[in-house]
Amino acid sequence: MPTKTIRCLSSAMVLLCGTAYAQEVKPGDLTVDQLRQMLEEQSNKLEAEKNNLAEQEARLRESRQRLDESRRQLDQLKTQAGMAVPPAAATAPEAVPRPAQVEQARQPVGQAPRRADDLTPPKIAPIFEQPGVLTQRGKFAVEPSLQFSYSSSNRVALVGFTVIPAILIGLIDVREVKRNTFTGAITTRYGLTNRFEIEAKLPYVYRSDTTVSREFIKTSFNDRVFDTTGKGIGDVEFTGRYQFNDGGLDKPYFIGTLRVKTRTGKDPFEVVTDCITRCIGSSNTTGTGLPIELPTGSGFYGIQPGLTWLFPTDPAVFFGSFSYLHNFKRENVTRHIVNGTEDIGTIEAGDIIGFNFGMGLALNEKSSFSIGYDHNSVGKTKQNGVNVPASVRTQLGTLLLGYSYRYSDKTTLSVSVGAGLTRDTPDVSLNFRLPMSF
Repeated sequence: MPTKTIRCLSSAMVLLCGTAYAQEVKPGDLTVDQLRQMLEEQSNKLEAEKNNLAEQEARLRESRQRLDESRRQLDQLKTQAGMAVPPAAATAPEAVPRPAQVEQARQPVGQAPRRADDLTPPKIAPIFEQPGVLTQRGKFAVEPSLQFSYSSSNRVALVGFTVIPAILIGLIDVREVKRNTFTGAITTRYGLTNRFEIEAKLPYVYRSDTTVSREFIKTSFNDRVFDTTGKGIGDVEFTGRYQFNDGGLDKPYFIGTLRVKTRTGKDPFEVVTDCITRCIGSSNTTGTGLPIELPTGSGFYGIQPGLTWLFPTDPAVFFGSFSYLHNFKRENVTRHIVNGTEDIGTIEAGDIIGFNFGMGLALNEKSSFSIGYDHNSVGKTKQNGVNVPASVRTQLGTLLLGYSYRYSDKTTLSVSVGAGLTRDTPDVSLNFRLPMSF
C-alpha cells in the first residue's frame, strides 16, 4: 500500500477516535491526570501506527527489489534468445515471470516452438537452384524468377548447359565474346507428403552475343563485330525430392533429388550457321562461321541425380549438395547452314559433375543471409566417339551471396548475386525469386 495512503488512514483513525471519545466524555468531568493519560495513550497509538507504516514501507522496498531482479533476469533471457528488449518501465507485481514464461522467452521471435514430429528443414536464403525446404503435404508453391548473367570471354567455350561444339567455329580466330542472357521462369512445386515433393520448371530465354573475330583466310587485319540474338522457350525441367531423415538441431537433414531435363528449347544444331569453307558448295568462302540466331536450349536430354544436406546449428545453418548430370548422346545430327544442311554424325555432350556448399544466417524473424560456392566440372564433347578438337574439360566456379526477406507466411523475396571465379564462368549473375505458397 502506498505511503501517502497509509498516512491518511492513520490520521483519519486518530481524528475519529478523538471525536468519538470527546462525544462520550465531557471536558469538565476529566482531571489533569486523566487528560495526561489520554494524551499518552494517543501518543502510543501514533507511535504504533508509525512503526506499522515503517514495516509496510520496508516490505514494499523488498518487493520492488525482487521485481527489479526478476525483470533483469527476463531481459537477459530475451537478449540470449535474440529478442528486442524494451526500455525499462514500471512493472506490476503480477508481471513477475513464471517458469512457463521464462521457457517461452527462450524461443526465437516470430517462430513457434518446433514439435518433436516436425520434419521441415530450417528456412534459408536460397542461392542455388535446389531449394532447402520441402513443400508441405497438400500445399502448392509457385515461384516466378528472373535471372541475368553477363560473361566476357576471349574464346568460345561450354558455359553452363549451353553446348557449342568447336566444329561450329571453323577457320575463325575468335578474339572476344560478350554474352548477355536473361532467363525468366515459372516454377511450381507440390507436396505429395511431408517428405516428398515434385517440381516443374518452364523457362523463357533471351540471349544476345557480340563476337569480335578475324578470319584466317583473309589478309585483312581488321577485326569484325558480329551481333546475334535468340529468344524462346528454354529446356523444361521436372524434379522430384525426397527427405530421407527427420533431422533437427545439430542433426543433419538429407534430401535426395532427381531432375530430368528435356530439350524443348531451340538447340545449337537447329539454328542457322553463317557459311564458311565447310559449307555445302565450298565455293562460298565468306561468313563468320557463327550462329545467325542463338539457341535457347542445350540440345540434349539429361538426367541429374543429387543429394542435398542441411545442418542446422545455432545460430547458423550449413548446407550443400552433390550432383551428376548425364547428357544423352544424339545420333544422326544435322547442322543447319545458310546453303542447306550438313550431317555431323553422333554428338555426345560432356557430363557435368557439380557440388556446392554454403552457410545461412538468420538476421531476424523475417530476413536471412547466405553465402556459398558453386562448382561444375563439364566434360569434353565427342563427335562420332572422338573428342572434338579444342574441346577440353571446363571448370565453372561461382561465388554466391544471397538475401531473403519474408513479406508474409506465404510470400518471400530472395535475391542472389554470383561472381565468376574461373575463366569460363559468367562474370556476374543476378537472380530474383518470389516463392509463394498456397
